[in-house]
Amino acid sequence: MDFVASTLGTVLVETGRLLCGSISSDISSCIRFRSKCNNLEKEMQNLISLRDDLNQELETAFKDGKLPTSQVKEWLQQVEEVMLQMNLIHEGMIANNNSKRKFCGWFLNYRQRCRLGKKMVRALNDIERLNKATNFPRGMVAKNHPAPTVEHIPGPLIEDQTTATKTLAQLMELLNDDEVRRIGVWGMGGVGKTTLVKSLNNKLRAASMQPFSVVIWATVSRNFNLRRVQTQIAERLNMVVKSDESVEGLAIRLHQRLEKEKNFLVILDDVWEEIDLDHLGIPQLEVHTGSKIILTSRLLDVLRGMKTDRAIKVDKLNDEEAWELFSRNAGEVVCLEHIRPLAESIAKECSGLPLAIITMGKAMRGKKMVKLWKHALSKLQKSVPFVSGIEEKVYNILKWSYDTLEEGLIDEQQSYEDLVISGISLLENLKDSCLLEDGARKGTVKMHDVVRDVAKWIAWSLEDGCKSLVQSGKELSEISEAEFLNSLKRVSFMNNKIRTLPNCATQCSEASTLLLQGNPLEAVPERFLQGFQALRVLNLSGTRLLSLPLSLLQLNDLRVLLLKECYYLEELPSLDRLSKLQVLDLCATRIRELPRGIEQLSQLRQVNLSRTHCLKNIPAGTISRLSALEVLDMTLSDYHWDVREQLKEGEATFEELMNLQKLVVLSVRLKCIPSLGIEVPWIDRLRRFQFFIGEQANSLPTRHAKRRVTISGLNLSEEWIGGLLSNVKSLVLNHCWGLNQMLETLTIDSTSSFIGLKSLTISNSNSSLRPAGGCAAHYDMLPNLEELYLDRLTYLESISELVGHLGLRFSRLKIVEVARCPRLTDLLPYGSFILALPSLEEIKVSFCDKLEELFRYCSGHNSTPEPVVPSLRIMELKNLPKLRTLCREWESWPRLEHVDVVKCNLLRKPPLTIQNVNAVTLHLGE
Repeated sequence: MDFVASTLGTVLVETGRLLCGSISSDISSCIRFRSKCNNLEKEMQNLISLRDDLNQELETAFKDGKLPTSQVKEWLQQVEEVMLQMNLIHEGMIANNNSKRKFCGWFLNYRQRCRLGKKMVRALNDIERLNKATNFPRGMVAKNHPAPTVEHIPGPLIEDQTTATKTLAQLMELLNDDEVRRIGVWGMGGVGKTTLVKSLNNKLRAASMQPFSVVIWATVSRNFNLRRVQTQIAERLNMVVKSDESVEGLAIRLHQRLEKEKNFLVILDDVWEEIDLDHLGIPQLEVHTGSKIILTSRLLDVLRGMKTDRAIKVDKLNDEEAWELFSRNAGEVVCLEHIRPLAESIAKECSGLPLAIITMGKAMRGKKMVKLWKHALSKLQKSVPFVSGIEEKVYNILKWSYDTLEEGLIDEQQSYEDLVISGISLLENLKDSCLLEDGARKGTVKMHDVVRDVAKWIAWSLEDGCKSLVQSGKELSEISEAEFLNSLKRVSFMNNKIRTLPNCATQCSEASTLLLQGNPLEAVPERFLQGFQALRVLNLSGTRLLSLPLSLLQLNDLRVLLLKECYYLEELPSLDRLSKLQVLDLCATRIRELPRGIEQLSQLRQVNLSRTHCLKNIPAGTISRLSALEVLDMTLSDYHWDVREQLKEGEATFEELMNLQKLVVLSVRLKCIPSLGIEVPWIDRLRRFQFFIGEQANSLPTRHAKRRVTISGLNLSEEWIGGLLSNVKSLVLNHCWGLNQMLETLTIDSTSSFIGLKSLTISNSNSSLRPAGGCAAHYDMLPNLEELYLDRLTYLESISELVGHLGLRFSRLKIVEVARCPRLTDLLPYGSFILALPSLEEIKVSFCDKLEELFRYCSGHNSTPEPVVPSLRIMELKNLPKLRTLCREWESWPRLEHVDVVKCNLLRKPPLTIQNVNAVTLHLGE
């Protein structure tokens, strides 16, 4: 505005000055011209003042969410046009004003003077008209139109998708839960997160009773821009955003506007990083009661960082849903008899990922040539992105998840425990980024087929030349020599049907990894490994190899040699030249003795000899020379370690293992209980150990297997186990005798400390457990016991016998399982030593023919109102023909969830109440 005023002044002053110097014949016309200029200046100044006052008023109204009327907008637009005219007049004069003389000549030119005068007259007329047009009948501003409660967002329907419909129902339930304010929706790219929340938005729009006063949708995207997201929210609320408004100022206005809502729902789609909701302008949900926020992301860590109360994972489609979606996009061509089998196979290759299914369906729509469908299926099976758009629409979307990872390979210099923790952390991050998912078995992971295709695509397209050849699970029967290239870094032919390998020196001089596991290989040709000079990892597990070639010894950089479940492998060549080897897995092989030269491997850190049922001999001093050894796993190996007292010439002893200063994981069989004496701190150093003591000692499942001792077939009255028990979390006594004497010895010995024991199993024993001679502990010797398993104890009449020996209080006991104890009459006494079982969650009793009651109530405690087992959730009672009573008649177990009763014909009613009967799964079997 100041610039326009200055321009006008310049024009008028210059015009007047030049007019004064004109010739006399033009004096009268110049006087008239000057008069017009004065009027123009006056009217323009007045117009500028009106515009400034109006803009100031609009600025105040703008903060209250009010907008200028259309008439005001039109007036302001015309003012801008007049100002533009004045600028053009000024620019024309400056262009011709190179010198005073030239300018005077120009100005005094009659024709040019008339042309300039006409422009000024037109401008003056416009300015006068605008000055008179400031009376706005409808006012200068109007209240902003209220935003609709929910706006429809176009998107595909999910009504025919059972999986998505269930997830949508979960989301609706959470919206009705007052305790849930922040909801996360996560899953891999292309799985349908956005489609799901769009469906939620549109379902809310169709609802007869609106749960929110306004529902706001904003797309965040990977390249997060705070101002762009703020603008989406503001426009949804019909708020005007000025170009020069700061993000801080806009956040304040958004906050003030949303605070006026009764309750709002904000949906932020495609979030890749943590967002500060205060900076965005969203009020605190803890204060603004009833309001909620939904975030969608493929990264679970982002949802955690934004403190979501619940996180719902969007699962891929099942086979039926996938086929329906594919058919809808591919069209009627899939119904053709010669096309349908191929179409079904292509749909399955997409592995339930909606984005891939839709992309492939559209690509094949209307194609009736069988060879085109066969070609498409072949390319998909080979992970080749041949379809137009699949890289952009599917592969690149999933690659973004990969690009966000900040992890590299695990540092091999870490200790075993640090390696395990790093590995677990890496896997969890990959799962949280939807690049891995939980496998079918607990503790396993798997990769979605499409993600795997993308991984192979990324590996092959890396610019650093780190190429990978991955041909796993293709049912290949042979490998072509031409497939091996010098540029390859990793090679995988795992899980095929390959019986023979090329009998030539392959050209893979830079490959670091070779995976051949899961093939029926019977031999590795001598020349085959000669081309893998840089190999660091070789996996031949699950093959039918009888032996290994001598060329194995030329792999000087080899770190990992995996031969697990090579059931026919009986011997290996001397390993003394593999000086860098760190991991050796010989699990479930038929080796009779350790490989020659193993004692020379000073960098060997992990040795797996589990399930080596033919292993008979370990020479003295062999294992003890492996100074870097951290893990020795000999679970279920046929080799039993001797102790020093039973030393056989030339045989290794258990005491040798104590010299391994870096050992942290140990699982071995022993012939008898070792006398540890002052060596107990050595066991303290072990993070995990399993000792199977006795000729028949085997592994039994337990949740506390990290520090476990299993003793089988020994006379415990002649053995001292106190040194072991002080470090054990799980103790299993199977087919042992002398239990009573052992318990009495432990009770008498004041140095015994078993505070770490969490699981105790006693099975297959004819020993009595009754205290003799008053030998009962005066304190709880197992204060942290959580699990108690008793099986086939011939003379056990009540667990009170064990209680009496060890002074047990069972304050932390969670699980009790008793089976096949023919003399058992009751489970536990209540009221003498045991006053409550506050933590007990599971009771399982079966095949105890004389059991009459679970809890025997001692005199004076039958009227206590508190339940014996207030935390009990699961109760299974099977084949208990004399069982009559579970608890007192008026007692109930409030947390009971599952009751399974089979062949307990005399049992009275279970402890159910009106409060818990609907929550309990009750099974009564004959």
